[in-house]
Amino acid sequence: MDTYDRHARRPRWLAAFAVSALTLGVGATAAYAAPPAEASVSPATTAPAATTPAATKPAPDGELGARPYMGWSSYSMQVYSGSGSTWITADQIIAQSDAMHEKLQSAGYEYINIDAAWNGGTDEYGRPTPSTTLFPNGLQAVIDHIHGNGQKVGLYAIPGISPGVYEADLPIYGAPDCSTADIVTQPIQQADYWNIGYRLDFANPCAQAYVDSIADMFGEWGIDFLKFDSVTPGSGIGDLSLDARDDVAAWSQALKRNGIWFELSWALDIRYADYWAEHANGWRVEWDVECYCGDEALTTWDNIARLFPRAADWWRFAGPDRGWNDFDSLNVGNGSMDGLTRDERRTATTLWAVAAAPMYVGNDLTRLDDYGIELLTNPEVIAVNQAGRPAHPVSTATKQQTWYAMNPDGSITVALFNLGRTDADMKVSFADLGLQGSAKVRDLWAQKNLGSFDGEFTADDVPVHGTRLFTVTPARGGEIALNDDDARLSYEGDWSRNGGKEVVAASQALTVSSYDSSQGGTAPEPGASNVVAVNDSDSAIAYSGNWGHSTGRGLGDHQDDVHYGEADGAAFEYTFVGTGIDWVTETHSSQGEAEVYLDGVLVDTVDTYLDPAQGRGVQQVVYSVRDLADGSHTLRVVKKSGQFMLLDRLDVVQQSLIDVGAVVFDRATPADATVHILRDPGELDSISRDGTALKSGTDYTVEEDAVTLSASYLSTLPDGDTSLEVRFRGDRRDDVHWTEDDGAAVELTFRGTAVTVTGPAAPDQGEVEVYLDGALVETVDLHSAARLTQREVFSQDGLGKGEHTLRLVKASGDVLRVDALSYVTR
Repeated sequence: MDTYDRHARRPRWLAAFAVSALTLGVGATAAYAAPPAEASVSPATTAPAATTPAATKPAPDGELGARPYMGWSSYSMQVYSGSGSTWITADQIIAQSDAMHEKLQSAGYEYINIDAAWNGGTDEYGRPTPSTTLFPNGLQAVIDHIHGNGQKVGLYAIPGISPGVYEADLPIYGAPDCSTADIVTQPIQQADYWNIGYRLDFANPCAQAYVDSIADMFGEWGIDFLKFDSVTPGSGIGDLSLDARDDVAAWSQALKRNGIWFELSWALDIRYADYWAEHANGWRVEWDVECYCGDEALTTWDNIARLFPRAADWWRFAGPDRGWNDFDSLNVGNGSMDGLTRDERRTATTLWAVAAAPMYVGNDLTRLDDYGIELLTNPEVIAVNQAGRPAHPVSTATKQQTWYAMNPDGSITVALFNLGRTDADMKVSFADLGLQGSAKVRDLWAQKNLGSFDGEFTADDVPVHGTRLFTVTPARGGEIALNDDDARLSYEGDWSRNGGKEVVAASQALTVSSYDSSQGGTAPEPGASNVVAVNDSDSAIAYSGNWGHSTGRGLGDHQDDVHYGEADGAAFEYTFVGTGIDWVTETHSSQGEAEVYLDGVLVDTVDTYLDPAQGRGVQQVVYSVRDLADGSHTLRVVKKSGQFMLLDRLDVVQQSLIDVGAVVFDRATPADATVHILRDPGELDSISRDGTALKSGTDYTVEEDAVTLSASYLSTLPDGDTSLEVRFRGDRRDDVHWTEDDGAAVELTFRGTAVTVTGPAAPDQGEVEVYLDGALVETVDLHSAARLTQREVFSQDGLGKGEHTLRLVKASGDVLRVDALSYVTR
């Protein structure tokens, strides 16, 4: 079995291709490396030269990238076989093209993508030439065969230029005053993750000319797709020590005029999501899906499960007018090689479909089984994918997750995922989807209608790692609420999301300490209530990579358990609301360094190693941050070295919402207890105990900022400490869109009888103009003395038949915030 270098993210056979003296230039990353030493350049006839820099086959405006692409990629089978060259030969690629034509093409699959190691040298202009060993009749014959099957063909490249091409000082095609010795950044810098090539200096226009010359040549060949690998920030490097954004922009410009799909890889940094969307048609959001376990399997369930938190992070950045979140190959076509159960294969297919991720198969297409073909060709599931509406979760804090997407026709796509370890009945609350009323439900995998349901429906016995997929169609008179980030809302002008302009729903524990002084009792001493301990087993912590869970160690761990990761690159991630957080773990000689990211930024590298002479450190705070802006933040920790990395617990520091964290109730002298709230009183949402709400006006009363718990309620509590949850409302789904530009607008087109705008008021807000079907119907003042959430801003009923358009335009004030729009269906 081939070994896997976990630091290089590639099997060793692939690295060997990149450095072998005989095959220099056909490796994973040397997409245009120097030719073999025995031939300084390949004959010019091996690679057709571009005759003009103009586009040869441009796609009509809006067509390229309008939908997630569907097809096949060679890379998974290159890894699976342990010998990449056997999977990109002319015969093999032609066989895959023919199999796709026969089995999948009628369902929409059309791309045949040839991954790493396809080229064999360079021409006299430093441009890559196809391997004559892999393609004895020329790559053009293979391209023509693929096109003859009505399909499209893809190739592979990376940033930078190979040392051999740089040192050869070759002329650049179409740029007579340029040469390859002039376009490398000085002093020389690394261009890619594997340190194969040199970084290009795009301050010199000759660097763009070099990229153009290759892209135009690809256009002449008839290439339709380019996978651009080792893109940074991403590819395991987020500190800007490597930065390929200039390469991305240059290739984007060159490929766009040739009508070539541009796909970025791998595990791109979400902080630059807008940049990737500006320049590319798709981008990988996570590490390779392959398990690198030889021919045992293509992938594993863990590699599928780790995509759920990535999908939850990235869904907003994808769409028909932006590009697509790439989850890597969908390896579900053959149960004997996939490494997944039948239920897991269907779950993976469902996730790719509802996330609008490119659906490209990694299996040997000549060996698809009947179930794999059934999964890959279900027309209703494919229609969900091609509709291009990425779904998002109701919550990721549970193993039984509901994901949904609002469709332009008012229907809702709903996917249920059981990520737990037992079968489960899964209930869907229509209110969680933003729907009030009844609706018809259709099962898309079974392709049958299930009937009408009022308020909710339940999917029985969703299997372990299983899924269900539905379309929910509201009945007449139902109300649909759309959040500010829903794809159905259209924004004009300069808008941003959150950035401290949002208010997040939050709660604080209030401890009631009950005792009886007449019986000799004394008042307990409760601790602080604004620090919340999150155990390592909490379902809201997202683990990626290979993690284990150890319980009952007897070493003093919080709740006597820890999670541990062994492979470098293993990570945990937790999104919290608060002003600070502590990472509490173990220190030991078996452990090493870890990178700490806060809100996507590398903020620290901590060392959890402890000298053996000092034994073991238990419940140690190795990273701590305070004084964050109160709101939503994400902590991500990535293992860098050592045998293990552990997580014991996270301590989240929340902003105080009430003036005290505890009150005392003495049964001998019963009295009401009063606390004061530190937000606007109108923002108080509820007070509850163990999930059961107390009754306002009976169990407690609110007068201005004073909340009084009645003695009659307090007397029902047991002796000792009882925790109550004081909860405050936030913006809908804890987010807003906002703009500072007068004239900026947001618009919704719908069919319904009534429409309502719900949003915040604040001291920095002013007037907003409301237009309905093109007419100004009201100007609303959103200024208020305090920051308020979820207020009814505008409402209009009695609308006639047909489509209606609601438009909100900022008229004054520092900021306009948009939160939610809702309408009543006709």
